[in-house]
Amino acid sequence: MSLNQSNISNSTNTNVSVIELYWNLVAKADKKFSKIRDLPYYQRTRYDTYFYKVFKVYTQLWKFQQENRQKLVEAGLKRWEIGEIASRIGQLYFGQYMRTSEASYLSESYIFYEAILTREYFKEGLYQDINLASKQLRFLARFLTVCLVFNRREVVYQLVNQLKMLLDECKRTFQETDFKEWKLVIQEIVKFLKADTAFMNIRPLRYSVVLDLQPNSLPHVDAPRKLKLRDALLCSYHPNEVKFSELTLDTFRMLQCLEWEPSGLFYQTNMDASSDNVTNASQNGTPGSNRVNQDITDPTLAPNPRKAVLYRPSVTHFMAVLGTVCEELAPDGILLIYLSASGRSAHTLSSPSRVAHSIGSGFQFHSINSESTSAHPTSFGGDSADLHSGQIADCLHIGARGNGGMNCIYPCDLLPFTRRPLFLIIDSDSSQAFKAISGTEKGERIAMLLSPATSMPIPAIDSTRQPSGSSFTSFLTAPLQSFILLLGFSGSDVETDMYNKAEKLLYSSLNQWGLSLASSDNLDPVWAQILSDPFLRRLLLRFVFCRAVLSLYVPSSGRIEFLPECVPCLPDDVSPTSAKCQASVSQLADIIGARDKFIFSQETRTS
Repeated sequence: MSLNQSNISNSTNTNVSVIELYWNLVAKADKKFSKIRDLPYYQRTRYDTYFYKVFKVYTQLWKFQQENRQKLVEAGLKRWEIGEIASRIGQLYFGQYMRTSEASYLSESYIFYEAILTREYFKEGLYQDINLASKQLRFLARFLTVCLVFNRREVVYQLVNQLKMLLDECKRTFQETDFKEWKLVIQEIVKFLKADTAFMNIRPLRYSVVLDLQPNSLPHVDAPRKLKLRDALLCSYHPNEVKFSELTLDTFRMLQCLEWEPSGLFYQTNMDASSDNVTNASQNGTPGSNRVNQDITDPTLAPNPRKAVLYRPSVTHFMAVLGTVCEELAPDGILLIYLSASGRSAHTLSSPSRVAHSIGSGFQFHSINSESTSAHPTSFGGDSADLHSGQIADCLHIGARGNGGMNCIYPCDLLPFTRRPLFLIIDSDSSQAFKAISGTEKGERIAMLLSPATSMPIPAIDSTRQPSGSSFTSFLTAPLQSFILLLGFSGSDVETDMYNKAEKLLYSSLNQWGLSLASSDNLDPVWAQILSDPFLRRLLLRFVFCRAVLSLYVPSSGRIEFLPECVPCLPDDVSPTSAKCQASVSQLADIIGARDKFIFSQETRTS
């Protein structure tokens, strides 16, 4: 054999070994990916090892194809196959973000998806292969979710346009294929963006050290212990609610509200940019110059609270997740439970005292017998008349009605978990029923923020839930915007200078109320122990604002069904009748030009 023939043979063998090694890595990565893809987002520590193993394989695979790209392409590797690897890495990063709430994972996911978009991995042969077209559609939908959560709204609009154009072309090219599901996807995202307006996002929903009080500047609170928000369980279900994929508008807002804004970058890049940035994409369809910084974690801040976001779970699944999160809760931690759902009010048990009697005298067991259509609780030690009257206790529906108690969460369902510190937010017309938990806890007293039983109509929206989500949740996550909308104004009605002046006043008032609570001799220990946590403190103070506004607002003033409530009670210093709360709301109303929409005390009117 000549030297040239030997070189050719060695080269061929090398190429074969490279190709074989590549496909072996692909098979290994596929196998590990299939195992982790469907793992739940709770039980985080249990699955960390799985993530690192599968990520290690994909790191090797990605590096290998980069180093041997030419040989692999010559052997028949397609660009969409490279895109598929990048897409899976992006999915891994986003899944790990959902498990841990670490912003760096969300950033890395965005970077990989952005690379797929700009390098157009799925473009070649897109309209000749229905499978390839489907891959591109799925990629765009996944990238949309990442961009929504990451607050890259200008890219969201770009992706929506691409999704529409791709779907139109696919319907023309593959006429025998039904794209009904993708039509619904586009309808969902359009509806979502219409509800989650630019005005609602004029400032970040996340905790921004640029705007909010610095964590190390929080006032000292005299409390026997200081709890930190370590975990949160978020669940929302309403028929026909605004959502995209499995992320409802309410949970989307609450999820952001419980995270740090990455180094204040959102505020700086979005507020300094022109209002035309929504359509400011480059001609080749790339996101432009708004590149994401990979190092976005502020080392001076505590980690984001971990969150489990549940969409239409069964009650048994909800309870399993809740139990697992409680089991993993750190010794100095408190768990936030956010439930936004419609309820069912019973006539015989509508009084909190009667519900408390039912809970306090023993557990209620709800029939889950498939042969029974009854959703009536069987109460041990309760009022037997309630059992036979055809009435049921107040509850929350976290799934479609008609399945008896299978989709209902009752106040007593949460009792076993009060062995750990809980911060409960109920946004429902049956929220008042959960007051019955207070006094029946199994070890730790519970802190509760309860929505009004009836939401105030929002003139600027024409509905309390459609299309803007819950007004109570909006007040907790975007208080000033919610205040303005409640008064019948839209974002276009409010000038920038007016908004900035109102925002400055509001946050000054919130900080004053925080100081008042921290120094109060009458502050309940339940609130004192959480007041040093920046996320929970902010939620509590925004609740105080929401309660003051609705108590003084003419249409809801004096009507208890329109007023939120907290358990245990807060000091009178921050009650709606206090001079400081009335003064703050009065000054805000003056700035907006809506003083006549409120009822103030004589002292406030003359001051």
